[in-house]
Amino acid sequence: MIKILAVENIRQADQYTIKNEPISSYDLMERASQACVDWIIPFLKKKSKVKVICGLGNNGGDGLAIARLLANRNYEVEVVIISFSTRQSDDFRANLELLKEVKCTIQSVSNIIEFPVIEREDIIIDAIFGSGLSKPVKGLVGDCINKINASDSVVISIDIPSGLFADQNSTKEKGHIVMADYTLSFEFAKYAFFIPENNEYVGDWHVLPIGLHPDFINNTKVKNYMLTASSCFQLLKTRNKFSHKGTFGHGLLISGSVGKMGSTVLAAKACLKTGIGLLTTHIPYKGNDILQTAVPEVMVNLDRFENYISEIPDLSNYNAIAIGPGIGTQEQSQNALKLLIQNSDLPIIFDADAINILAENKTWLGFVTPNSILTPHPKEFERLAGKSVNDFERMESLKDFAVKYQVYVILKGAHTAIASPTGECYFNSTGNPGMATAGSGDALTGMILSLLAQNYTPMEACLLGVFLHGYAGDLAAKKVGYESLIASDIIKYIGKAFKKFY
Repeated sequence: MIKILAVENIRQADQYTIKNEPISSYDLMERASQACVDWIIPFLKKKSKVKVICGLGNNGGDGLAIARLLANRNYEVEVVIISFSTRQSDDFRANLELLKEVKCTIQSVSNIIEFPVIEREDIIIDAIFGSGLSKPVKGLVGDCINKINASDSVVISIDIPSGLFADQNSTKEKGHIVMADYTLSFEFAKYAFFIPENNEYVGDWHVLPIGLHPDFINNTKVKNYMLTASSCFQLLKTRNKFSHKGTFGHGLLISGSVGKMGSTVLAAKACLKTGIGLLTTHIPYKGNDILQTAVPEVMVNLDRFENYISEIPDLSNYNAIAIGPGIGTQEQSQNALKLLIQNSDLPIIFDADAINILAENKTWLGFVTPNSILTPHPKEFERLAGKSVNDFERMESLKDFAVKYQVYVILKGAHTAIASPTGECYFNSTGNPGMATAGSGDALTGMILSLLAQNYTPMEACLLGVFLHGYAGDLAAKKVGYESLIASDIIKYIGKAFKKFY
């Protein structure tokens, strides 16, 4: 996992590195600026004109160093310093003196009228404010940010878009925020990058290693993490030569209603493709022909009702249970869910209509087996936990909910978030917009059920299931594109996702 450090921790990491590497703050800034230049140069053409917009602090110092390094490579560089104060950081002043020694235009702006015209072909480097910002941006700097946002130029923000708060909501007080096309973040992704409402500001973000001291990073406790391929690969269990189908568990999928049997088909196929030994589905009586034809590898347990489920089978034979895809919210189905909660000692995976039923019967949540897994999309989570004013508040509500009920909650979306019963949150790094399609969530439920049946812990099943689901979607998108991607494509590429892992 990659740790997501709070701003205060990042400052401490800088200071620890300066003291213990040891390295001067100026040289650490030089290292960070060089990392930015290495990323930026392949993006530029020799005739590109780069406008570096700088504040007066260390982020501005980064911008000045970037300008100097680009000018030394014979790029046309213009630096605009926004003089909103008389105070300048030491490293800013040091870099400004060095910048004067290279061929570069430097302009100081103390009034919005003095702000230069931005041409469409210009590349804008935003180095006004960094992640240490503590109040909303207004006044002269806000006016300059408006000019940047009104241009049609490509904007690259250094460390974080100026005006955006790293660890809290940025839109509440209506300050001005740079709308970047790209954000180059030093060493760590910022918590704000994973919040949906910030996407229009952050754009396409990249983390640039700058050699902060590993001892500090390893010893710092955090609550937020980003999933990586290497960390998820370490969760995979190897298969013994003499294994048999019983080795890999027996799962129960309670799913389907009239007109929604496709949900069961998709979840069942994804479950099988993820390596389960045996899968039984409990479905409405009329769904038998559909499922036996579409997924012959699945065993079927039929409900006495034709169009929806109303009961649960004997649970003693199963290693893992999932309920919800396509079941509807009829009274009989609600009673079946209540019976399942009352009779299961195993953690249960709740998806789709099972979550909607829980939202209508919130007192049942207190009786859910600890370490169960809920997989809502934002609207379903809103029904469970109540409305949130913004996405930051929703994330806090997500963590609180997981801790209160001692469950794992997978909030689906870009950078799907997994909240744990101990208060940690894990953000996914795979997946794409093409996966916003009917049945994608059913496939995820099937995959997590499969892993849980194979004796992965609920935590491992959540992390690995979410990562592989997104990875399969990424592989599928490379072949069919975002617009044409459907849930069956995700399932088709689960095997290839495993192969890529190995």
